[in-house]
Amino acid sequence: MATAAIFSSLRRRRSPSLEAFLSPVDLSGLPLVQTLAAISTEIISSFSGTRFSFQRRNARSLIRKIEIFLVLFESLAESRWGSTPSSSSYSSSSSSSSTALLCLKELYLLLYRSKILLDYCAHSSKLWLLLQTQSISGYFHDLNQEISTLLDVFPVNDLGLSDDVREQIELLQSQSRRSRLYIDSSDESLRRTFYTFLDGFEHGEIPNTLALRSFFVEKLGIKDSKSCGSEIEFLEEQIANHDGDVEPTGSVINGFVAITRYCRFLLFGFEEEWRIKNNNPKKKSKGDGNDGFITVPKDFVCPISLDLMTDPVIISTGQTYDRTSIARWIEEGHCTCPKTGQMLVDSRIVPNRALKNLIVQWCAASGVSYESEFVTDSPTNEGFVSGLPTKAAVEANKATVSILIEYLADGSEAAQTVAAREIRLLAKTGKENREFIAEAGAIPHLRRLLNSENAVAQENSVTAMLNLSIYEKNKSRIMEEEDCLEAIVSVLVSGLTVEAQENAAATLFSLSAVHEYKKRIAMADQCVEALASLLQNGTPRGKKDAVTALYNLSTHPENCSRMIEGGGVSSLVGALKNEGVAEEAAGALALLVRQSLGAEAIGKEESAVTGLMGMMRCGTPRGKENAVAALLELCRRGGAAVAERVLRAPAIAGVLQTLLFTGTKRARRKAASLARVFQRREHAAMRAGGYGFVGDVNGNRDGGNFTTDVSVPMSISISVPVL
Repeated sequence: MATAAIFSSLRRRRSPSLEAFLSPVDLSGLPLVQTLAAISTEIISSFSGTRFSFQRRNARSLIRKIEIFLVLFESLAESRWGSTPSSSSYSSSSSSSSTALLCLKELYLLLYRSKILLDYCAHSSKLWLLLQTQSISGYFHDLNQEISTLLDVFPVNDLGLSDDVREQIELLQSQSRRSRLYIDSSDESLRRTFYTFLDGFEHGEIPNTLALRSFFVEKLGIKDSKSCGSEIEFLEEQIANHDGDVEPTGSVINGFVAITRYCRFLLFGFEEEWRIKNNNPKKKSKGDGNDGFITVPKDFVCPISLDLMTDPVIISTGQTYDRTSIARWIEEGHCTCPKTGQMLVDSRIVPNRALKNLIVQWCAASGVSYESEFVTDSPTNEGFVSGLPTKAAVEANKATVSILIEYLADGSEAAQTVAAREIRLLAKTGKENREFIAEAGAIPHLRRLLNSENAVAQENSVTAMLNLSIYEKNKSRIMEEEDCLEAIVSVLVSGLTVEAQENAAATLFSLSAVHEYKKRIAMADQCVEALASLLQNGTPRGKKDAVTALYNLSTHPENCSRMIEGGGVSSLVGALKNEGVAEEAAGALALLVRQSLGAEAIGKEESAVTGLMGMMRCGTPRGKENAVAALLELCRRGGAAVAERVLRAPAIAGVLQTLLFTGTKRARRKAASLARVFQRREHAAMRAGGYGFVGDVNGNRDGGNFTTDVSVPMSISISVPVL
C-alpha cells in the first residue's frame, strides 16, 4: 500500500488527521455513506479547480474517479441504504451487505489518502515535487491499484443501484484494471534538466543564464526571490530530516539547494521582494525606551537566550530552544540539555512547527512584527545537512559568493545588507565555504560594514566575521586587514544591537585562540573595558561570550596589567556569583593569580575569597578545580592579609576534605597542596607559643612573617597520592 510512503514524504508538512490511519469503527449504514459523500465533495471542491504544477494527469484522473464515487454515495444516500434492517432488501444476501460495508470503510481510508496526496501535490515545493516525480507517480499508481482491487469485490449488482450509476461504476472498474504507471514525459524532462545543471557545476561549468531563467521562471513559475527562498527552505528541511533511504541523497539535495540559491541572486537580485529595515524588530537598540513594551509568553521564550524564539526546534530530550541558541550550545562542545541536564542522545534538531505557528499568531495578535527576513540562521540556511558537500554544491556556492561580493562592493545599502546576511549564513555551513568566501575577498567589505549606521547590516557583518574566523587561516586574514580589529572592538563597545555586541565578543574570543594575537587584542582601546561591561551587564549569552574572551586573554602573561586596568579582574570576581559563567571566571582568575600583580589585584577584591569558596562548595567539577587552584596561588602570592582571609573562610577544612576525596585529579592535587600550606602554618604558630597563623605566604617554607590570635585547627589527613 502507498500509505507509508505517502506519510514518509509528508512528514515535514502538517500532521495527518487520525482518520487517515483508522477506519470509522463507529460508522455504518447511512451515516457512513453520508460521511463518504461529504469527504468526496470536499476533495472535489478543493482540487477540481487547482492548477497542478506537476502530476497533472495523475491528479485529474484521481479526481475524476472520486467524482464517480460521489455519484455512488449520493445514490446510496438517496435510497437510505443501511438506515434500517429492512433496507437490506436492496442486497441479494446479508453477506453481500456485509461485504459492501467493508468496502465502504476501505473507501473511507482511500479517500483520505487521496486527499493527502492531492494536497501534497498542490502545495509542496515545486523543486521537490520535480525531484520526486517517479516516486509520486508511483503513489498515484498504488491508489489506482487499490481502487481496482476494491471494485473487484464490491457487490455493485446487489445494492439496488440505477442502471446509469451501475454502468459508471463498472466503467471505473474496467479503467482501473487497465491503468498503468504513468510518468509525465514533460515532468521527467524537467527533472533531467535539473540534474544536468547539477552535473555542469560538478564539472566546474556554470550553466547558461538564459537556460537557468527558462527553467526556473518560465517552466517552473518561480518568479521572485521570495518564492525561490521558499523552495530552498523546503529542500533544506528534507536534508535536515533525511531518512537515508529516500532518493536523492542528502548530499545531492545539498547541491540542488546551492544551485537554487545561486539562481535566486543571479535571476532576482537583492531588492525584489526584499524589504530591509534599519532595526531588527525582535531586538532593541541601545537607548530605546520602554514604550509599547509587551510581555512575551514564557513558552515562547528560549531558555538559553531568554528572547522570543523565531525558529523553535526540539532536541532529543524533548525540550524546545531557538535554533540559533541550541546550535551554538552544541557547537561549543556541550553534550547535555541546557534545561534538564540530561545527556543528548544525538545532535539532531527538529523544527517545532506547531509552536512556531502559535508564535506567529501571537505576534500578529499583539502587533509585534514577525518577518522571516530577519530570522537569523533560519532553517533555510542552517548547516544541518546530511553528508559532505558535493563538488557541485561547492562550485555553486562559489558562484553565489562572487555575486554577493559584487553587491557588497558596489550595491545599494539594502543589497549590501542582504549580501552580508547571505555570506553570514553560508559561512555557517562548513570549512570549504569559510575558506573560499575569505579567498574571494569578503573580509575587507565586511570590515567596512562594521561601521554602518544600519543595525541589520552591522549585525550581519560582525556575525559573518565571527563565522569566518572559525576557520584557522581566516584568523590571520582578519587580524591583518587594516583597522579590522579596531572595527570589531568598536561594535563591541557601541554596537547598534545587543546581538551585534555579543557576536563581536565571540569574534574576539575566536581570534584570541591564536597566542600571538592575545596581547594585541587586549591592548586594543576599550576592548577589555567593553568585555568587562558585557560580563557584568549583558544577557546570559553575552556574559558567556565575554567571559570566554576574557579567559583567552588571561592566558597571555603580558595581559595581566591590562586586565587589571580595564576592570577585567573585577568583572571576573563578580561573575563568580553567576552560575552560567562562574566556571570560566574562576579559570581566568586561576591564570591571573599566578602573577604577583594579578594575585595582589584579586586579593584586593572583597568578594574574591568568598566567591572562590562558593565555587569550591557548589560549583561544577571543573569550577571547583579552578577555584581551589586560584585560592592556592592567592595564599602563595597574594600576601599575608589575603592568606589570612582564606584561612578565616568558613568550613574551609571540610570543603578541602571533600575535594580530597571527590574532586578531579587536578582538584585533589591542588587541595592537598593547600592543606599542606595550612598545616605548616598551624604548626609554626604552635611552635611560636600559641595558636596562630605564621608563615611566609609567598613560598612553601615556614617564615614567621606575622601572627594573629585566630585559632584555627587544621587537622586534615592528607592521604591523596601525589599526581
